[in-house]
Amino acid sequence: MEFEGQVALVTGGSRGIGRAIALKLAEGGADIALNYRSATREAEAAAEQIAALGRRVELLQGDVSDPDVPRQLVAGVRAAFGRIDVLVNNAGITRDELLVNQSLKDIEQVLATNLVAPMLTVQAVAPLMMRQRYGRIVNISSSAASKPGRGQSNYAAAKGGLEAFTKAIAVELASRGILVNAVAPGVINTEMTDAIRSHGEDEIMRRLLVKSYAEPETIADAVAYLASPRNTYATGEVLHIDGGLKMA
Repeated sequence: MEFEGQVALVTGGSRGIGRAIALKLAEGGADIALNYRSATREAEAAAEQIAALGRRVELLQGDVSDPDVPRQLVAGVRAAFGRIDVLVNNAGITRDELLVNQSLKDIEQVLATNLVAPMLTVQAVAPLMMRQRYGRIVNISSSAASKPGRGQSNYAAAKGGLEAFTKAIAVELASRGILVNAVAPGVINTEMTDAIRSHGEDEIMRRLLVKSYAEPETIADAVAYLASPRNTYATGEVLHIDGGLKMA
């Protein structure tokens, strides 16, 4: 129960990787603030699972691409729990299309959700963690940041920026006991990657050194380590969990 007494905020936590992360942290003893955008039924089901583990859970609905929402989320967590020890910026969207066919809206939405929202959420949570002189922040990137596929220019730009931000903010916060890292998943068995897997499975399998897709729990395990008190020395790092995809 290494997270006993801690509070974790997980964005985009109603399903997929976010849900697996929230459950993993709850299994370790953390109380959970679970943000979701619109999947109310899935979020409530996740909350029931967390509560069944004996942990307190609060559901916080909001679209993090709205620049007012990150601050509101952090204020809600502070009001409900009084502290935030772990932040996992997981919420993300894709709008894959060749750049020549991408609309400005698709570019802006991907950047707002995958890059700007994590920046604003860290900006809001940092003062709390600084006062505690403790915190763990994990940003969920993607193998697309270093090995993008066709039609992923907006997504790759956002995730590449997120990795650069991870390193920059690690420099700013380390002196206050706050460690900031990123995890970059490859192709994971989630609803978000269904289209990618269905349209290019042969190509993906050719590039993978480990000839299988990972489950969300694999990513949750990596996040849990970086978010835990056991991690005392890793900061500003990007941990690739991609089956060797970036090696191809």
